[in-house]
Amino acid sequence: MDIEKYNLKTLLLAAIRSEIDSKKLYEDLAGRVKNMMFKDRLLFLANEEEKHRAYLEALYRQKFPDEELMVPESTPVPLPEVDGSEDRLLSEIIEDAMKAELAARDFYMNLKDLLNDEENSKMLQILANMEQGHYDLLARELENLKNFENYDEYWPMMHAGP
Repeated sequence: MDIEKYNLKTLLLAAIRSEIDSKKLYEDLAGRVKNMMFKDRLLFLANEEEKHRAYLEALYRQKFPDEELMVPESTPVPLPEVDGSEDRLLSEIIEDAMKAELAARDFYMNLKDLLNDEENSKMLQILANMEQGHYDLLARELENLKNFENYDEYWPMMHAGP
């Protein structure tokens, strides 16, 4: 993704918007699934996205201390959006979320290269690595979903506990 044509303020606001949207997606999906282990993983991802948002907001305030942080509903930066509507198969949504996680990884790598700030560049590298980890986690869940798209229905007490 070519982000050099955008200014830092626009890029940070786009990143914050993306993290907010990702958190909401994972929370919504967690509310839809019955498998407790998958639900826990989705809530973990939602929590991770919240931490990313908090860091990005702090970075924004550091770089633009005199400006109010106003996150737009949409941005000109072409970050992927995931359609999490209930009429889609969960596996389709996860595939799209995986693409979004890779796009976020690439975005943070490019943003890191634009910053002349060693400390924040390191943190953006960590965020990029975390997004790769999110992709990997989703890839494992996708394999289960494709093999057992309706496994919640077949084994409802699978994770009920002792």
